Amino acid sequence: MGTPDFAVPTLERLAEKHDVIGVFTQPDKPKGRHMTMTPSDVKVKAEELNIPVFQLESLKHGEAMPILEELKPDVIVVAAYGQILKEDVLNFPKYGCINAHGSILPKYRGAAPIQRAVIDGETETGVTAMLMNEGLDTGDILKINRTQIDPDETAGELFDRLAKLAADTIEETLDNIDELTANRMKQPEEGIYAKMLSKADCPIDWNKTAQEIHNQIRGLNPWPTATTKYRDETIKIHKSQLTDTKSIKPAGTITAEKDRLFVATGDRELEILEIQPQNKNRMAVKDYLLGHTLEGVFE
Repeated sequence: MGTPDFAVPTLERLAEKHDVIGVFTQPDKPKGRHMTMTPSDVKVKAEELNIPVFQLESLKHGEAMPILEELKPDVIVVAAYGQILKEDVLNFPKYGCINAHGSILPKYRGAAPIQRAVIDGETETGVTAMLMNEGLDTGDILKINRTQIDPDETAGELFDRLAKLAADTIEETLDNIDELTANRMKQPEEGIYAKMLSKADCPIDWNKTAQEIHNQIRGLNPWPTATTKYRDETIKIHKSQLTDTKSIKPAGTITAEKDRLFVATGDRELEILEIQPQNKNRMAVKDYLLGHTLEGVFE
């Protein structure tokens, strides 16, 4: 059970080593300017692998049970499926439902664990294989694989790495399922919740420290992207770089030097490397400054 590209490496790995008898994924959704009905990344891969695909609007009221009774799965692997599983589904397979979650639980339960870890400036994250229950990422832990977060790594880059690590983690979990199930670790009730990202996360407060702003820019890349106001226009900030230069000007003050752009923050200057002016394409700052002037203050 999975939907976005995060789940594709896990599906591929399962198909190499196991008999994947069915794939549940979200229904096709309209995308793009013309709202073309588009299948999920997992559906596309499942069809390539000739695996039956099931796209139910909901699993809340037993809709999946006739299919599961016919398939008789030994285990259900879940990766970013996007639907709530109830007790009937959770308890159906012999080995239960095992979720690959993109954090070190109980930290960052919820919808945006990868992005929130970057925004919060975490230096380590990972993938947890968890025996699912009806709570929100509160099930017993079977296995954790950890990885460092690079100081300049974006959420998108980390997302891709964790997708591969999820495949490794699920493979290792299934290879040792009896031992890991016998030694599973209960989670504490308390945990950090990673709420879904929204446009409200985007505006930059230049009074914050350079590190906090740099983390925000990284964590919101590629979506929904950090933003700032410049002369009543909204500019997206895609990439930045920390400097050692202390800020001596008010927060938000712009300093453009030839092909480089610096902005004063609450403690030191932050170099901006990639921007996207309103109604324009994303570009390197050095390219933008060839034909434009930036001066004054970002708000």
